[in-house]
Amino acid sequence: MSLKPIEQQSNIQQAIGYLKDNRPLRAEELCRDYLNQHPGCAHHLRLLANALALQKRLAEAETTLRDAIQLEPRFPHLYEDLGGILAQQSQFNDAVIAFQKAIELQPSLPNIHKKLGVALAALGHTEEADNALQEFIDQDENRALLTQGMQHQQSGDHDAAFSAYRKALKNNPNDINALRCLAIANWQITKNFTDAEALLRRAVQITPHFFDGWQLLGELLLEQQKYAEAIKSYQKSVKLKPDNTYAWAGLGNAFSRSVQPEQGAEAFAKSLALKPDAPHVQMAYAHDLKTLGDQTGALQAYRKAIALKPNFGEVYWSMANLKIFRFEKSEVSNILHQLKQDDLAETSAIHFHFSAGKALEDQGDFEQAWHHYHTGNQKQRMLVQYDPMDMSQHQKAIKKTFNKSLLERIDKSGYEAPDPIFIVGLPRSGSTLVEQILASHSLVEGTSELPLINKITESMGRYRSDGKSYPEIVNSLRLKDFRAYGKQYIDDAQIHRTTDKPFFTDKLPNNFVHIGLIHAILPNAKFINARRHPFDSCLGGYKQLFGRGQNFTYDMLDLAHYYRQYDAMMKHWHEVLPGKILDLHYEETVTDIDAQVRRVLSHCKLEFEEKCLRFYETERAVKTASSEQVRQPIYTGALGKWRDYENHLDLWKAQLGHIIDELPETVQNAGLKPPVKLK
Repeated sequence: MSLKPIEQQSNIQQAIGYLKDNRPLRAEELCRDYLNQHPGCAHHLRLLANALALQKRLAEAETTLRDAIQLEPRFPHLYEDLGGILAQQSQFNDAVIAFQKAIELQPSLPNIHKKLGVALAALGHTEEADNALQEFIDQDENRALLTQGMQHQQSGDHDAAFSAYRKALKNNPNDINALRCLAIANWQITKNFTDAEALLRRAVQITPHFFDGWQLLGELLLEQQKYAEAIKSYQKSVKLKPDNTYAWAGLGNAFSRSVQPEQGAEAFAKSLALKPDAPHVQMAYAHDLKTLGDQTGALQAYRKAIALKPNFGEVYWSMANLKIFRFEKSEVSNILHQLKQDDLAETSAIHFHFSAGKALEDQGDFEQAWHHYHTGNQKQRMLVQYDPMDMSQHQKAIKKTFNKSLLERIDKSGYEAPDPIFIVGLPRSGSTLVEQILASHSLVEGTSELPLINKITESMGRYRSDGKSYPEIVNSLRLKDFRAYGKQYIDDAQIHRTTDKPFFTDKLPNNFVHIGLIHAILPNAKFINARRHPFDSCLGGYKQLFGRGQNFTYDMLDLAHYYRQYDAMMKHWHEVLPGKILDLHYEETVTDIDAQVRRVLSHCKLEFEEKCLRFYETERAVKTASSEQVRQPIYTGALGKWRDYENHLDLWKAQLGHIIDELPETVQNAGLKPPVKLK
């Protein structure tokens, strides 16, 4: 008994649907059920072969297609599919024969000439491959236009590239490849992220199974820091192609950037299971393992990356950035060896200089350590943009805007939520320690550094016709606007939260500039200013190669100037918001942890809990340079670390001496060795 044609077609469409949804096992089951009752259907054999191929069962897929060809020797698509299966098995000679047979039977197959060209190229038959690919291009006017556009874009003729892409899209508004090419041009050439995103969203709407479209959209969203949406795009990619290592790596990056290291590590592990010889993915995987507190696993992944790429300076610096870690002798030798190579890329050299600084400091060779830190900073300063005068003028404008009069006028008009505890200050000044202490409390969730306040300031005035922006625009805001911005912050913070605890931390140090704004939009927020001896604070920044931002740390004068601006800004906030901010000195915290923990909890209106003193026992993700240090009991070894490099710090002494004179003696004298008693 045979099925009616309409029922047979329905069965075929159902199998195709399973394949599109990446459910090859279900498609296989459906095809086999049909073939058991109705053997000899070449269409179902073809679909079965596709299902087997998706499961990497290539030999079975090949046999199935050859059986189908025996039944339907003039079915061109069978030869096309067979050629693809043979090419996946690197049987390119046989693949070429199969593709040529498909062309003989039906020259107009949409992609057959392209597939033939790729197979010929793999065999080294360059001229024949070029001819096949040209035939592929010439078959379709839009394809030719897109090829021309890409050639124009590559040669730098951007106007011609845009013209070709737009003409192709005019010819066919639903051409997903035209949408993709125009999106890339908007993204890469004009930095028009809005149009690029809209074009890619249109492409995946037209063809939901457009893998390249979802991949590219994920990458674009990631660059725009739209992490939640990027995750969704990459999740579409891995669903469409679960055996694609790049899709899993993209998903890992999206999770990692959104401060979800558990999911990030899982995605990176799946990427590496498919392609373990990927040094950059090994490094990214190690970063997430480090964040999760798995130092052993992180070091294993870092060292795998180095084995794959011995001149991978960034990995060496990542290992050095574990802080409590010490390089093995062979690793120190390789660092110094790499620095002698003439062909070492500048960015790699910078990473190796910072790594050498850490390695030699651990050996007690402070002169050579300083040489490498200083050299690395000088090189890095040439690669980053930072204008201290712009920063100074910006902070001056903020202080002028957020005066006592404004703050009294808008008092308590913001969003009432008491949830956030802001930990501010300068990098390498103990903010992670404060966060870990608070995150050890039963009512507080530690959420790391959140980029949300900057997002709000950047959005202010974005669509105003008068050109006003933050902070100038603050004076023209309505009272209800402050409340709206506060609610926006709380809502946006939810993606970074994993518990329902009533309070959470935001320890982005640079938020010290925005304390007035934060108080205005969130009047019940708490603030802790993590302070440290200026020399130790500046030295900590100077020894740190940041992943991004903090561009003021790569020059000694820039650092001193920034510290002076920070000090002045904090004095302003103490004046206009008396009692709002708790100054917490790192030196006093590590020498009297009990008293300082009680001060912190009291300021945050939290009951004292003993486990806050045992903060190092708290298991949580920590995504900063101090991640390993705060997992150790309190130690005083970092106090007065600047004294090891004192003969290099005359500039800081001249610039910051007046600030040091105002500090408590416990801070000024931290790290001093007690005098030797004479018998």
